[in-house]
Amino acid sequence: MAEVKTRQTDQSVEAFLAAVEDEATRADCQTLVALMQAVSGEPPKMWGDTIVGFGKYHYKYASGHAGDSFWVGFSPRKQNLTLYLSSGMAEHDALLGKLGKHKIGKSCLYVTRLKDVDMTVLRQMVASTVAYMRENYPA
Repeated sequence: MAEVKTRQTDQSVEAFLAAVEDEATRADCQTLVALMQAVSGEPPKMWGDTIVGFGKYHYKYASGHAGDSFWVGFSPRKQNLTLYLSSGMAEHDALLGKLGKHKIGKSCLYVTRLKDVDMTVLRQMVASTVAYMRENYPA
């Protein structure tokens, strides 16, 4: 069975974000930290080398594969900000049309800049994900 590569680490979130070269991206990351921490009530933690996550849950698949992951998080990439919403994008169909400029993956939301999205809608999506994770993966 493959080993999980994205694990929570002791790496400093502050140091990671300070190293983000693009000033606008770094500012967007600080905004996401404030939003996700306020909504989740959890401190930011590094997951792997490039993901900032909030909250933690344990999962186990029918195949026997198990591990830990975060409820919500983000990673600054070269092309965009990748936001991770563990409940999946299907949970947010009604809100995606109101969000603004974005692309989606199965559990990922890609935005170039936060100025291109409605922050109230994004906050609702993060809150919905946190509520879903708390209900379905209690500590």
